[in-house]
Amino acid sequence: LIEVNVGGEASKSGVAPAAAAELAAAAAALPGVRVRGLMTVPPRCDSQEARKFFSTIYALSVDIRAQNIDNVTMDVLSMGMSADFREAIAEGSTMVRLGSLLFGSRT
Repeated sequence: LIEVNVGGEASKSGVAPAAAAELAAAAAALPGVRVRGLMTVPPRCDSQEARKFFSTIYALSVDIRAQNIDNVTMDVLSMGMSADFREAIAEGSTMVRLGSLLFGSRT
């Protein structure tokens, strides 16, 4: 998965949305590498704002899929965590991370 820094936060890693397709193509050209999709963690925000970030990444995955890049399938979209997984699923997420929902808050 290509990590996309959808909020442009300095505290998070990942590629800017505008560079995701180029990175996917470059990574998929490496021997033994297959790019399956995108992943992101939006900035902390309310649920409606989170949906906008998730929608942006979904649209980006559709755009990259449409480019038909060899070894790039875009069949996985990992976005959403315990606090915002419902919004992420509504915007097309196929993989969510539910650590604190399942195991409780970290101490």
